Amino acid sequence: MCSKATTLQPSDRARNLVQGAYDLHVHTGPDIMPRSVTDVELARQCLRWGQAGFVIKSHYIPTAERAALTRSVVPGVNVLGAVTLNAAIGGMNALAIEIAAREGARIVWLPTVDAVNETAGRVPPAPGAKLPFWARFQHELRAQGVTSEPVRVVDEANHALPETRAVLQAVARHNLVLATGHLGRDEIFAVVDAALEEGVRFIVITHPEFPSENLSAEDQIALARRGAFLERCFTTAYTGKVSWQQMFDNIRAAGPRHSFLSTDLGQPDNPSPEDGLALMVDQLLGAGFSEEEIRVMAVTNTVRLATGQDA
Repeated sequence: MCSKATTLQPSDRARNLVQGAYDLHVHTGPDIMPRSVTDVELARQCLRWGQAGFVIKSHYIPTAERAALTRSVVPGVNVLGAVTLNAAIGGMNALAIEIAAREGARIVWLPTVDAVNETAGRVPPAPGAKLPFWARFQHELRAQGVTSEPVRVVDEANHALPETRAVLQAVARHNLVLATGHLGRDEIFAVVDAALEEGVRFIVITHPEFPSENLSAEDQIALARRGAFLERCFTTAYTGKVSWQQMFDNIRAAGPRHSFLSTDLGQPDNPSPEDGLALMVDQLLGAGFSEEEIRVMAVTNTVRLATGQDA
């Protein structure tokens, strides 16, 4: 039986619309869990299809060194690194950001698998539940007695903790992109407001339709008005975590100029990452979005976030 990854092919029109785009959220290998493509393989596919580059995301390790090595192997594709502030690197650890920034990292994700709001890797799953790879890994570690406390970013009054402020100051100092990870609704608003106070220029609301965030259209509009970019992930809708229609309604509510497209791909059972942006564009075209709106979300905004410059 054919897998999903071998049955879907983007249209030529969609391929053309994502030329020059970055995918700012990709899970490539080598990783601690199976991935459908390596850093170098994806870079070569980006070169083939005319995409500008991508950001390597890991929930557990900084990736700027991998990105630099991939750029040297595949010239012409701007592969970028990141750091995710989970327990494995010390949680809200400003030192980790200082090091990652000096190695060329571009995005700082706030806690994901270890966010207080994200319980999939800590709470026993319901019988028959299909867990993400990372949640399965978290449960495997716990079964071995390797546990970690959730990483807190705010206090009981929902004010940014001192260590969170230190992280935000480091992000601002190096002009990095701050992404909200798997924080909950109230945490997101508290951190976004604190980030603006600390001078962070680029703020991303990580997959706001994802079940553990599930931000309303009204919340997304409020965050867009603060200057944040709302990330529209292919996998969130493709895997049925949200309907395509709800995602499209949210895009229209907040406005395409406040949204950008990413894939969150790399899982073996899903389409290959080099196809994800174009497959998403085909969905957007079918829903009536204009080519201009799509180029803004796929190219203009991703180039700005990846480079700090306009497309």
